[in-house]
This record gives sequence, structure tokens and C-alpha cells, in this order.
Amino acid sequence: MADSSSKILSANHVRSGVILLADDDPDDVDMMRRALAKNQLADELYTVGDGEELLDYLLRRGKFEPPGVAPMPALILLDLNMPKMDGREALREIKLDPRLTSIPVVVMTTSTAQQDVARAYELGTNSFISKPITLSELVEVTRTLGLYWFQTVRLPEVARP
Repeated sequence: MADSSSKILSANHVRSGVILLADDDPDDVDMMRRALAKNQLADELYTVGDGEELLDYLLRRGKFEPPGVAPMPALILLDLNMPKMDGREALREIKLDPRLTSIPVVVMTTSTAQQDVARAYELGTNSFISKPITLSELVEVTRTLGLYWFQTVRLPEVARP
């Protein structure tokens, strides 16, 4: 039998749509995939490994150009420390592009540095979360994310670039 908190999420479950995870650590990606599945949050989870690939996905460039390969996300989960283009640079580009700026971006990173928190908000992040270390902690964080982003607030419809 499920506990009451999971019953509440299941009973009121609103499909979240596409979540785009930008993270270069395969273990973190796997843990996030499992946490989101446990909470039944992502209708579809897409992953990219760096900021350049994130922008290619969002702007339908390169391997993401064919229709249907890269559906527009309802929410972006963004790591800050990635190769090629880090999360800070990608966040700046997303929030400067009028076609992308309305997509909520939640920074999820191992950093707890106040300068990273402040800079992420200056660049336009919607939330900043330090990554939990254990799967059980991540399951709780993603449950809270789901309750807030997919049940409490109303997200804008995002047009394809």
C-alpha cells in the first residue's frame, strides 16, 4: 500500500509533458530518470550532455533538426558544470532568446556556492536546487518539483522555434 503522500501525487497527477535534462554525468542522469519515474512526472524525459547540445536541442539544430526528434520541453533541469558550454552560458542564451525565455529552468547542481546561486538568478533561472546525494533524497526533491511545477503553477504554452 502506498503512503498518503504518494497517493496524493497519484490521485492528482497531472501529466508534466516533456522534461529536458542537461547533465553530463551518466550516473546523475540515471538517478534523475529513476526519481522522475518513481514520481510519475515526466511524460517524456530527454537528455543532453552539455550546453551546446542543449541549445541545439532547443533551436532544432544538427541531430535535433528533424521534426519530432526534440519536442519543446515544459521544464528544463540544468546542471551548471558541463563541458563545451557550461550551464551558466546556456542559461544566459536561453533567457536572451525570445523564443525560449518562457521555458522554466531549474538549476540542479552540486554547487552550494552563494556566487553560483546569485549568478544563476541574475541569468534568469526560475529555481536553484543543490543536487541531493541519495536516490531517496532525489525522489523527494522531484516529488516537490512535480507538485510545484506541474500542479501548483500554470506553465505557458511554448511555441516551436
